[in-house]
Amino acid sequence: MKLDNEGLLDGADFIPSPNFDERPEGVTVDLIVIHNISLPPGEFGGQDVIDLFTNRLEASRHPYYANLSGLKVSSHFFVRRNGEIIQFVSTEKRAWHAGLSCFQGREKCNDFSIGIELEGTDFVPFADEQYESLANLARAILRKYPDCSLAGHSDISPGRKTDPGPFFDWNRFRTAIGNLSY
Repeated sequence: MKLDNEGLLDGADFIPSPNFDERPEGVTVDLIVIHNISLPPGEFGGQDVIDLFTNRLEASRHPYYANLSGLKVSSHFFVRRNGEIIQFVSTEKRAWHAGLSCFQGREKCNDFSIGIELEGTDFVPFADEQYESLANLARAILRKYPDCSLAGHSDISPGRKTDPGPFFDWNRFRTAIGNLSY
């Protein structure tokens, strides 16, 4: 896997999201944020996460979706349970995944981070295929942006977010991508 000069990952399905903008001038990407998401909550394999990130999610499809009506969010990447990677936003652009956030004293983490959503919840272990794809994706990101730290959404938005959750195995992930300092 490799990121090209435009910030697109070879081998990933690219489904462009309208929910992005330019990173602030002079900002360097130096953070990878791991999230989890499933729509409806706890259900895997459908189209609804894609529809959320592309503003096509119909609130009438599920009672939970009333909470998401009008929400404009995105992530750079989405890793399905089977390991498939979908890209929504170039890594060169600012995706809208972190919201109100702070990392090492710097606010607005969207400005300097790459967001990766894992199909999952806080209540179910992630699939082996996801760890494998996530490690390959992270290595590709680190080759292009070598100064990246790793954080969970819960780390940059404590008290507000809990993902990637207690079932995400940070040691397994860090071991899979190699001995890097964080």
